[in-house]
Amino acid sequence: TMMFRFDFLMWTLVEFFWMAVNVLLVAVIYSHTDSIGGWNEAQMLLLVGTSMLVQRLMLGFFWSNLFELGRNIRDGRLDFHLAQPGNPVFMISTRKLDLDSLANALVAVAVIAHAAHRLGLEPTFPRVALYAASVGCALLIQYGLLLIIVSAGFWIIGTQGVEGGWFSLSEFSRLPREIFHGLAGVLLVWALPVVIVTNIPARLLMDGFNLTNVLWLMAATVFWLALGVGVFNAGLRRYASASS
Repeated sequence: TMMFRFDFLMWTLVEFFWMAVNVLLVAVIYSHTDSIGGWNEAQMLLLVGTSMLVQRLMLGFFWSNLFELGRNIRDGRLDFHLAQPGNPVFMISTRKLDLDSLANALVAVAVIAHAAHRLGLEPTFPRVALYAASVGCALLIQYGLLLIIVSAGFWIIGTQGVEGGWFSLSEFSRLPREIFHGLAGVLLVWALPVVIVTNIPARLLMDGFNLTNVLWLMAATVFWLALGVGVFNAGLRRYASASS
């Protein structure tokens, strides 16, 4: 990153402007209405900020590593990771960091702090700790989902289009759970974790501890992380390596 400083600066600015557009979009929408699904403007900013924070952390810590998995499977470079003295999932997932995304995570935190101030939320330690833990769970859920998607590379040749599906699904995380009904509610709220990863942390920050939401988030974390690791290990058993 320090060798290619202009590239780092450019991508940091690109992500910053993308985040700014999302915040401005909320302001434009709420200039015409007072509530969407029971969420006012400050609450929606908190939700959007949470979505941006989870996505920036995901991109910063895991995306570059997992995105390379399909290519490493095809050309045999996965052998390098498998030869390391550690768990294969851990070695594959943690080799690189994207500092531009991590830098913009601070912008997301600023949006969340601004929204919390507008809502009159006191930054007490239990409230902040509960929110931070729920964001950590959301990050693990997203990681499990992305690991499932990129593990398709063990079965198919090209995974670029499949990997892009994660970005498409993450777009729904900026929307309130209450607006999803019928098939959309079943698919995006219950079947896939794309809505709860942001709605539950935002609700916990606004409303405080809720046992149902906490148990739901914890169960989803265990399920999707275990499923992601299970799918990866199943694919790994199919991998023949570069030398064999």
